[in-house]
Amino acid sequence: MAAWNSVHLEVLYSISGWVAFVSWSISFYPQVILNFRRKSVVGLNFDFVVLNLTKHSTYLIYNASMFFSTAIQEQYRRKYGRNELIPVAANDVAFSIHAVLLTAITLFQIAIYDRGTQKVSKTCIGIASAAWLGAIICVFIALPHHSWLWLISCFSTIQVIMTVVKYIPQAIMNFRRKSTIGFSIGNILLDLLGGVTNYGQMAVQSIDQSSWVNFYGNIGKTLLSLVSIFFDILFILQHYVLYPEKKSSKSPTVDVVSKEPLIESSENPHRVDV
Repeated sequence: MAAWNSVHLEVLYSISGWVAFVSWSISFYPQVILNFRRKSVVGLNFDFVVLNLTKHSTYLIYNASMFFSTAIQEQYRRKYGRNELIPVAANDVAFSIHAVLLTAITLFQIAIYDRGTQKVSKTCIGIASAAWLGAIICVFIALPHHSWLWLISCFSTIQVIMTVVKYIPQAIMNFRRKSTIGFSIGNILLDLLGGVTNYGQMAVQSIDQSSWVNFYGNIGKTLLSLVSIFFDILFILQHYVLYPEKKSSKSPTVDVVSKEPLIESSENPHRVDV
């Protein structure tokens, strides 16, 4: 059975994981609190929330299955080696549960608070529907041979795709506006810290085990960290280097957040004025 070789590295692994969990988790609260205080979600991009819920739901399925299922763990060890540690930690499961819960609360706020004329675009609905349809197809493919490890890897792939889809429109929007006003850089800095410590956690495990199987054995977690770090650095460059806010500018209010949809749709090409 796989075990840690160094107590110090095991402690560092746990600390890195929980730092990532706290950093990523804190970033969910400002929007929820803001919606509650205003009793309005005008200015919040609904496409982003829907895609984010799809992403975190599929990631939760992957993490919880890998962490709790002995059958999947057995298939993992058969594929990558008996001495390999399972690449999902308790903090991964905790983060996923927390992320799904907070994103669902945000979606509920969209349903009950003032939302103006905003709505989820058809393009977003199509992407989310395609993701879940793909997941269902994978379930039926995996059933005959009990290919559970392959099945949860499909869910991991979906969450990586959703991560990329959710970031790209914001980067393009910042470029078109030549500004990041209304886009919270604080959330990005926390996200970057979470991505770096999450990646560091995997590196610590690999160093202890003298094996890099941890990275390609949990390719979803690896790509999640790399994609997040890449876009976070891009957003930081946009905010501080490419489109810095002039000192004379007034501090942006919440309602100045761009009203452009996360994914452009011919159905809703206009912006919503608050």
